[in-house]
Amino acid sequence: VQLQASGGGMVQAGDSLRLSCAASGRTFSTYDLGWFRQAPGKEREFVAGISRSGSVTLYADSVKGRFTISRDNAKNAVSLQMNTLKPEDTAVYYCGAESRTLGVSKLAARYEYWGQGTLVTVSS
Repeated sequence: VQLQASGGGMVQAGDSLRLSCAASGRTFSTYDLGWFRQAPGKEREFVAGISRSGSVTLYADSVKGRFTISRDNAKNAVSLQMNTLKPEDTAVYYCGAESRTLGVSKLAARYEYWGQGTLVTVSS
């Protein structure tokens, strides 16, 4: 599966942004999906994940209550709605897909496919 992330930009603290990730391939619904982010000088970290059916979602503590992940298997798309953004949310955001783990994984190493990343910059 090929992934294409979009929607990043420069916003102010408190603003909202919606990231989207479009996927190619007819087996999209067989992958768990995740959003990760990587700030300069830091490792890639888990942000949110969603199961194949969309019935299970996981969030990092740092974004819980502010971010919402969703997917549309009919459109081969996954989104990340980000509200009340903070400067510490500044990073390159990546969407990933994985099918080898039972359940949504928070480990980047589990993900087989990645989008190219989209930059989110939040100014104070």
